Amino acid sequence: MTKTTYIAAKDRYSNSVGYNYCGNSGLKLPRISLGLWHNFGDVDDANEALKMIELAFDHGITHFDLANNYGTPYGSAEKNFGKMMKEHFASYRDEMLISTKAGHDMWEGPYGEWGSRKYLIASLHQSLKRMNLDYVDIYYSHRFDPNTPLEETMGALSDMVKQGKALYVGISKYPEDKAKEAYRILHENGTPCLINQDKYNIFTRQVEQNVLPLAQENGVGFIAFSPLAQGMLSDKYLNGIPDNSRAAHSYGFLQKSQLTPEVMEKISKLNEIAIQRGQTLAQMALAWCLHKPQVNSVIVGTSSVKQLQDNIDALKNVSFTDDELWRIGELG
Repeated sequence: MTKTTYIAAKDRYSNSVGYNYCGNSGLKLPRISLGLWHNFGDVDDANEALKMIELAFDHGITHFDLANNYGTPYGSAEKNFGKMMKEHFASYRDEMLISTKAGHDMWEGPYGEWGSRKYLIASLHQSLKRMNLDYVDIYYSHRFDPNTPLEETMGALSDMVKQGKALYVGISKYPEDKAKEAYRILHENGTPCLINQDKYNIFTRQVEQNVLPLAQENGVGFIAFSPLAQGMLSDKYLNGIPDNSRAAHSYGFLQKSQLTPEVMEKISKLNEIAIQRGQTLAQMALAWCLHKPQVNSVIVGTSSVKQLQDNIDALKNVSFTDDELWRIGELG
């Protein structure tokens, strides 16, 4: 038995991370959601992964964000999460919000990526098997497919709701005009879009111009991924590039070339503001993402229990003065 067995619900939720309604729906999202993109695959520490899930759940983080190709190898994050669900959390399923996605490369051949009905439905069936679930709470189209009619992609999502294999549907990283069309189609199908997931952080603020207003106009929630800009918005790079950091590798989304002297100076100045607030830079960056009322939740990806706890502690100070917001905005 794990410690989660002994935690009463009233204790989990009396000291929780807090919740926001997702758009105009009746569904509440924890202000911090746990992403399983990294650190939950077969190449990662299974014990630490379980401890992170436990710590998250202990603090009322009910939302666990996955995708079909998360983990190394592809699918291993869902498989390992499914094993934890079966062995440790089966009795807590109705207290958990589990999302998955399909759209990026998953398997070989012509049907293993993008947005066809064939791929989306087959992928969800695979995901449910890996996670030992009868349904997911949210199923996303992970990216817009320029070669498949949106009616087909959105129709597949709608049918998964109507068949009881997903409770809600969402989109991720869609261009503004395609998001608007997706919202319309899903509404007409009787399965309105619950949520839009996109990148948002101090250094990446494009969604403020059109994505957030459009979602609000359509009653769609918004959840932010990459709130720490792949680790740039943390103390990791304040004194250079550590050998074991993401930027030290030739692969991945964060490259050394992005950490220019100008960017490093901005990180240093942002860190000074965070210190004045009594926070780490990472904590301030997470709190900052939540200052927009349209942002219902932020997804954190952590590699240790300590890092997750530090992220949760960001919620101790989520208020910003106008001067702080201006200074941060100037550095974004």
